Amino acid sequence: MVKAIEWVNGKVIMLDQTRLPFEVTFIECTDYRQVAEGIKKLWIRGAPAIGIAAAMGIALGAQGINAHDFDGFMKGLEPIQNVMLSTRPTAVNIQWAVERIKRLLIMRKDESIDRLKEILIDEAKRILEEDIEVNKAIGRWGAGFIKDGDTILTHCNAGALATGGYGTATAPMLVAKEQGRRFEVIVDETRPVLQGARLTAWELMQEGIPVTLITDNTAGALMQMGEIDLVIVGTDRTARNGDVANKIGTYPLAVLCKEHKIPFYVAAPLSSIDFSIPSGKDIPIEERGSEEVTHIFGKCQIAPDGIKVRNIAFDVTPHKYVTAIITEKGVFKPGDLKKLMKKDVDIEELRVRP
Repeated sequence: MVKAIEWVNGKVIMLDQTRLPFEVTFIECTDYRQVAEGIKKLWIRGAPAIGIAAAMGIALGAQGINAHDFDGFMKGLEPIQNVMLSTRPTAVNIQWAVERIKRLLIMRKDESIDRLKEILIDEAKRILEEDIEVNKAIGRWGAGFIKDGDTILTHCNAGALATGGYGTATAPMLVAKEQGRRFEVIVDETRPVLQGARLTAWELMQEGIPVTLITDNTAGALMQMGEIDLVIVGTDRTARNGDVANKIGTYPLAVLCKEHKIPFYVAAPLSSIDFSIPSGKDIPIEERGSEEVTHIFGKCQIAPDGIKVRNIAFDVTPHKYVTAIITEKGVFKPGDLKKLMKKDVDIEELRVRP
């Protein structure tokens, strides 16, 4: 399984996903600004993966801070954190990583500056390792919802390339395959950057899972013909009430599932659930440059010069369209997510069973 990001010998090694599936190219980042550029330009993408990248970028930038005390170190770290926070506004994992790092440093403020720099490297590596374990747990909880002979539709890329490894939406598929179930996956192309066609299709083929590629506007017809049994997608940020922000095109798929009585599952590590916001209306939605729409890979122009473009990168699916949310702690109804915040909650009682 190809790794999207690693920390090796004081450098952040990032797989350039814009070149897949035609080239497997790794970029060595020696400066935190280069890591931020990679996040912005989609060398690395997917909420968990960019959270890991942000943590590694902060650790990388921290190595160059010349400070004599804790306050000076934190002051030097602030612009580095702000650069990471400015890269992609919708995914909550960058903010989650920044806050986690701040809390850790405050707890270890009596350490030497050199030791604090080492701690940041260790924490970035830990975030990567934890993410892989979280994804495997999502796979174990979600696999039970995949039956022998099912056809699964997925949107965009929520596989190993979008995470530290193993994936979120693809994790139940990998576990179900390990458990001996036979199924097929339909991947939509996911315009305009084609993450489904370029990344998810490639990943699933590497894993030996039967996969079929469709255009984005084919899903409804397949549902109408009874050829889709369930949908599993990832999420970049989920609100407290279970509203889900994911790659543009997710919302219409959920509406289609409701119409055709097809289960619509969202794979969401707890790090991507923003318990601080009440609903999807509070999720900032990123809009990207027009060239992603008017050109293919910035090279082949497919639209008239001067055309006005709206390139909305994400949409919000209201929780009423979500069958259940698959987390590392179990599978839950969207309305029960907020209950996970309570200390005395009986998680076993809340879990949804296959």
